[in-house]
Amino acid sequence: MRLLTRISALALMGLGACTATEEPLADTVSRAEFTPEYLGVETRLLQDDLISFVVQMRGARDAEDVAAYSRCAAAQYTLIRGYSFAQHIRTRTGKEGGLWAADAVYTISQEFPDGVVTLRADDVVAQCKSNGIPTV
Repeated sequence: MRLLTRISALALMGLGACTATEEPLADTVSRAEFTPEYLGVETRLLQDDLISFVVQMRGARDAEDVAAYSRCAAAQYTLIRGYSFAQHIRTRTGKEGGLWAADAVYTISQEFPDGVVTLRADDVVAQCKSNGIPTV
C-alpha cells in the first residue's frame, strides 16, 4: 500500500509516471522471457460507470506489463457488470524495488463509446487468457 500512496502523491504533484495504454495487448507474449507474479486487483467504484483498477505484480519487464494486467482486470469487470465496452481514461504506473503497481481508470458502457482507446471487453479477455494474464 506504501507504493500506491507514493504513486498517488507523485501524481498529485505532477511528477507521477503516467502511461497511456493506447496499444492493444500483444497477440502473443513469450512466457520464456519473464516470469510474472500477479498479486491481485483492487476495484474501486468511483461512479456507476467509472472504475479504478489498482493492480500489483512482480517480475514485470516494464510499465506495459503492469498496464496490460490492469486492462485485463478492466475488461473482465466490464463483462461481469453486463457491459461490452471499456473506455480507457488514464493509467499511472510505478515501481518500488521489484514491485510494480498500476492505478488505471476506465468507464464502462453497453454502447460503443466515442474516444481513442476503447476496449471490446470480450476480445480483450480472450487475449488475456491466451497470454496467461489473469482477470478479475
